Amino acid sequence: MSAGLIEVPEKDRLPEDRLTEWMLANVEGFEGPLSYRKFAGGQSNPTYRIDSPSGAYVLRRKPFGPLLPSAHAVDREYKLIAGLYPTGFPVARPYGLCTDDGVIGAWFYVMALADGRNLWDGTLPDYQPAERTAIYDAMCDTLAALHTTDHQAAGLGDYGRPGNYFERQVARWTKQYRASETEHMPEVERLIDYLPRTIPAQTRTSIVHGDYRIDNMIFAAGESRVIAVLDWELSTLGDPLADFSYFLMSWVTQPEGRSGVMGQTGVETGIPTMEAMVERYCAATGRDGIPDLNWYFSYNLFRLTGIVQGIKKRIVEGTASSAQAERSAAQVYRLAQASWDFAVKAGA
Repeated sequence: MSAGLIEVPEKDRLPEDRLTEWMLANVEGFEGPLSYRKFAGGQSNPTYRIDSPSGAYVLRRKPFGPLLPSAHAVDREYKLIAGLYPTGFPVARPYGLCTDDGVIGAWFYVMALADGRNLWDGTLPDYQPAERTAIYDAMCDTLAALHTTDHQAAGLGDYGRPGNYFERQVARWTKQYRASETEHMPEVERLIDYLPRTIPAQTRTSIVHGDYRIDNMIFAAGESRVIAVLDWELSTLGDPLADFSYFLMSWVTQPEGRSGVMGQTGVETGIPTMEAMVERYCAATGRDGIPDLNWYFSYNLFRLTGIVQGIKKRIVEGTASSAQAERSAAQVYRLAQASWDFAVKAGA
């Protein structure tokens, strides 16, 4: 979710009277009137900043229009935040979930605005080496904290299905890809054959964020501490190595103004090496090491291929909610090829 705010396009406008009425009834301490703007990013679940005399809030809603089954589950996202918030894990304070389409035209939830820094460029060009190290250490430690949170005690014991997480995920993203398919892609067909046959054993179960990267968190204004992890729509119970390997994808991704830091790590820049991150994460989670990462990198890129293919399909059907969606769709071919390249490194 980008920190940049835009005026709300006509197609994304919200009925202020009905929303105000709902917030008065459901958001503790809320006072009207309200005004709102839209965050520029977040092309999956449109996200708004709401300002009122009682403070600033964030509203996330499902897209308007027809949706794929199980996609855009803001109710799951809300349940997760409401479970994690009392544990002290850094999430925004949850205020309420609305499952009545009659209020604004789609399901939505409201949470507090986490006021801090939203960083997009993983190379952290505006920071000194020591600050970069501290920010990366904070990201690694926060992920380790998530993976060691007692999900049963947080009321999230039923948040995911039992069994091998990767088996379910490969099947899920294959299905999502098929539902969004717009053309034949040979690399994807090879991946759909290879990945299910080579799934690694799962040795731990934890809450999995599903999209853990630098721009999905808010950092405290004057320090490297993470004050809120955002965008939980892909979260579930599963194999924590899915999150950790996805986080490590930044180290094998060219700097592109987003999370990629390939070739930018070491003492000179202050960005920790992948090896340093692995060591830190293992120490914090009690692991003695992690398996070969190439299969996990292939899987992560396959999953991204499925997600971006879904965006591409929505462009074709005219329901995508962001100007960035069109650029994202062009990445499908690159992602599929990169996924297959890692599959080959893993032994395909």
